[in-house]
Amino acid sequence: MSTATLAPAAPAEDTRSYALRDSLTMLRRNIKHMRRYPSMTISIVIMPILMLLLFVYVFGGAIGTGIGAGTDRGDYINYVVPGIILMSATSGAVATAVSVCTDMTEGIVKRFRTMSISRGSILTGHVLGSVIQVFAVLLLVTGVSLAIGFRPDASATEWVAALALLLFLAFGMAWLSAAMGMGAKTVEAASNAPLPLTFLPFLGSAVVTPESMPTALRWFAEYQPFTPINETLRGLLLGTEIGNAGWIALAWCTGIALLGYFWSRAAFNREVTL
Repeated sequence: MSTATLAPAAPAEDTRSYALRDSLTMLRRNIKHMRRYPSMTISIVIMPILMLLLFVYVFGGAIGTGIGAGTDRGDYINYVVPGIILMSATSGAVATAVSVCTDMTEGIVKRFRTMSISRGSILTGHVLGSVIQVFAVLLLVTGVSLAIGFRPDASATEWVAALALLLFLAFGMAWLSAAMGMGAKTVEAASNAPLPLTFLPFLGSAVVTPESMPTALRWFAEYQPFTPINETLRGLLLGTEIGNAGWIALAWCTGIALLGYFWSRAAFNREVTL
């Protein structure tokens, strides 16, 4: 039987107000954790930047020639940067899974159960903290990209649309990784669970065109979720053709968010009522 304190019934408006207040409290808690233990934040910033520098300065000339981007490194920079930025939007998944698993395994959630707080606020705080963390990573990676020669021709509206798409993806990935963190028995397992998702953009159109891949891999690259998201981002920033990729990208982001939300909430409710 649950030992959670049950508050008297309250009007729906008051319930929403308490849930919002508690979610903001949990968000502040997670931001404080990020500030006091910055190693995870640093790691998710460094990885996309290292990948960017690696593909531009080590592999850029050869890959650019191979996919028809020309021998000019600047042409390949414009091709690969949207893919690296997309990878940055997925980079917060590991940190979210680890932080959720840590809360579940170290007993703090049991303490929360004795307090009159909204259950949903615990996971919501983690998700919002992850989105803020990803936003900071996106700014840093975009700044480095511009410094090494990325030259987008996007208008202010297109920049806003690109950022909104990336944050929508980060929001969905945060809920999905929260569910993975709930299901992990150890922090180590939680850190490994989202890794395939964070590298899935590389099996799409992030660093090479799907046309340059073998047939089976090309089929996978064309129909996996991150390819239409990447093509939409590339179209917004560089003016390439988007076609129906924009609607497909929004559908995938919505699906990821809904799957992660319902999965994580069901797992959380099951755990706290044991």
